[in-house]
Amino acid sequence: MRQVILYRGEDDFWVAECPSLPGCISQGRDKEEALSNIKQAIEGYILTLQEDGLPVPEDRLDAMVVAV
Repeated sequence: MRQVILYRGEDDFWVAECPSLPGCISQGRDKEEALSNIKQAIEGYILTLQEDGLPVPEDRLDAMVVAV
């Protein structure tokens, strides 16, 4: 399980980012496509770390919404 942040990019595509895996980011034309793409990116990222014998970072994000 990984937490993912979704937001609209400048090009109107949805951006999906996994903060616990630095640089693991993807996008899609809509939220569903962005989520599907980030799932694949997360799987590939973790697989590459494991193949290289590197530790997989834990998911330690604690997100909050702040009213301003």
